[in-house]
Amino acid sequence: MSKTKVAVFVGSLRKDSINKKLARAVEKLMPADFEFDYVRIDNLPLYNQDFDADYPAEAKRLKQQIEAADAVLFVTPEYNRSVPGVLKNAIDIASRPWGTNSFAGKPGAVIGASIGPISTAIAQQHLRGSLAFVDVPTLAQPEVFIHFKEGMFDDDGSIGPDDTRKFLQGFVDKYVGWVAKHRA
Repeated sequence: MSKTKVAVFVGSLRKDSINKKLARAVEKLMPADFEFDYVRIDNLPLYNQDFDADYPAEAKRLKQQIEAADAVLFVTPEYNRSVPGVLKNAIDIASRPWGTNSFAGKPGAVIGASIGPISTAIAQQHLRGSLAFVDVPTLAQPEVFIHFKEGMFDDDGSIGPDDTRKFLQGFVDKYVGWVAKHRA
């Protein structure tokens, strides 16, 4: 049986990103037939409609990586009550030029972690609006707004607290079903 490939977008570029850690922890909870493919977004040029005639190599690579995936997962921090610019830029590049939207019809989900008490709730709402426009059917529930605290991740990168791990396993189970439903 072939693996289900998930293109994973982590909106934080920070080396010790808690959202990157969250993505890796969620990956550990996935069934064996799911494969995470982390999408590089730090080397993309800023989107410019002039590219539409001849996309830069890194933009073409981004589009091909998404097109090769069966599903997408966005793991976003919240910057100034919205989505990080680097993540929005990647979405803009991958959905253009008109008629070549690499995201079209790919099932997706949005999760995130932050040290703030409302976590990434507002950024996720902004991101969901963009994803609806680029035709990514996005899992609505459960919403995953992780309030990061010390001890959240074990030394091996797994989620530490049992209640958080159980909650994330519930998310993973729903996401797996969501992807299967949309691939059928």
